Amino acid sequence: MTITEKSQRAVASRPRQMLNKVPEVTLYFWIIKIMATTVGETAADYLNDHMGLGLTGTSLVMGSLLVVALYFQFKARKYVPGIYWLAVVLISVVGTLITDNMVDNFGMSLKLTTAIFAVCLAATFAAWYSQERTLSIHSIYTTRREGFYWLTILFTFALGTAAGDLVAETLNLGYWKSAIMFGAMIAAVAIACFRFRLNAVLAFWLAYILTRPLGASIGDYLSQAKADGGLGLGTTVTSFIFLGVILAVVVFLTRTRRDAIDTPAVIES
Repeated sequence: MTITEKSQRAVASRPRQMLNKVPEVTLYFWIIKIMATTVGETAADYLNDHMGLGLTGTSLVMGSLLVVALYFQFKARKYVPGIYWLAVVLISVVGTLITDNMVDNFGMSLKLTTAIFAVCLAATFAAWYSQERTLSIHSIYTTRREGFYWLTILFTFALGTAAGDLVAETLNLGYWKSAIMFGAMIAAVAIACFRFRLNAVLAFWLAYILTRPLGASIGDYLSQAKADGGLGLGTTVTSFIFLGVILAVVVFLTRTRRDAIDTPAVIES
């Protein structure tokens, strides 16, 4: 074997280098996350009702788009705001649709779907930790960790949808009261983290789950008719407003890289 052939084989077999694939957890992160959650609620309703796709058709279209977005997300070697947040918006819609399908098409109760997704999420966390010994999003620099991360995100959206609807149905609080309640719960988690030293990773995932029903409550309050307790903006207006804000923030982050974690590259095993 010549020296050139050995060099080519060494390059071909070398593991690729990746930076952390998710953004830093800043105020921008939570703003986009809550808005993406709201869009997940309103966009699913818009496509289902106004576009005439129906629940099954909407699920197939959005599921296909999510697969494409995740393909480019996994292919990237570092955090790219446009790709990452597109995947989050799409997975928020798909997570909502999964719960809606289980309830509307398969006749499952909200209690059952909440229990199922709670178990799925717990099992994903357990498998992730057993393999990687960490659940921190600051170390998503291998394909396996990224796989666990996105599966976790999917289950948090599905669980948040089921649990949020269950709470709204059981307590019958209405949209804005529900938003205040979930906002207070997130504030309690933040206080427990910063004041009483609750584990930061646990606090992050608790807040991440709770932002789903918070965003859904906000979306419903803005979009639903006044007779039903909303402001009557409709799903179309609400979806485009929040998508516009998300786009503006993502463009800002793309240009400034204020949420990028510029850690040294880590070789993927």
